[in-house]
Amino acid sequence: MLFDILSEIVRHDDVLLIIRNNTAISEIRSNSMSIKQKEKWITIGDNDGPAHMHINSELIRSCKFVTEEKPERTSYGVFFFDEYDQRVLAAFFTKMYDENNNLDLTRKNLYDSLSQKFGSTVKF
Repeated sequence: MLFDILSEIVRHDDVLLIIRNNTAISEIRSNSMSIKQKEKWITIGDNDGPAHMHINSELIRSCKFVTEEKPERTSYGVFFFDEYDQRVLAAFFTKMYDENNNLDLTRKNLYDSLSQKFGSTVKF
């Protein structure tokens, strides 16, 4: 199920994948990203390309579709958590608003349809 959710996310442009810990942050755009799984490792991006990530599928325990209200706009993302309920990966849907700060309903519908397809919280 984790591979299915990640596959659905990265097949769309303008999703920002963020791996973050207390020492470093890595941000990769999903544009034209490949995804594959070999045993427990999910690889997003081209191994020989300038940026890619490896995710240990055995250590991701859940994900949650999250909307965060901010003063000027709402952000839309999917957060992935480890066994300690720590966020280890986030996928933020970007370009959700036009230059006049109007919500792009096509992008919003994409996010909503993924949330409905998988559920707001998913346990692996």
